[in-house]
Amino acid sequence: MEIYHGSNMAIECPQVKATGFYKDFGFGFYCTLLERQAQRWAMTKHPAHVVNVYEFRADDALKVLRFETMTEAWLDFIVDCRRGIPHDYDLVEGPMADDTIWDYVEDFVAGNITREAFWVLTKFKYPTHQITFCTERALSALAFKRSYTL
Repeated sequence: MEIYHGSNMAIECPQVKATGFYKDFGFGFYCTLLERQAQRWAMTKHPAHVVNVYEFRADDALKVLRFETMTEAWLDFIVDCRRGIPHDYDLVEGPMADDTIWDYVEDFVAGNITREAFWVLTKFKYPTHQITFCTERALSALAFKRSYTL
């Protein structure tokens, strides 16, 4: 399957970087099935806006966690990852908590809104997708195909 990564440069050899901000699914190399989403990611990067295209070959030996939709388990997993609690998955896939949704997550964690209010606020968002390669073993399932500049 073809997947995409938005960046400011061509990335032929992706790496798992365990530094910086905690993200939805922890540290890793983030891609998406949605080319338009990767283009939006690339447009936030400077000085260039580059979409990298990879071939992903499924590997049954990988420990994978998939969230088909935003669920209670997805919310709890993202809250843990954003708090820096590590997990042992090679690959995690599912919807992303973009900036707007993350604001709702923070409100939920702070007790400013209930779980029920969280779900009401998020149900009108456009579809998103992310697939995170959390280990070097997972990255070995990726093959760089090409990149293009927006």
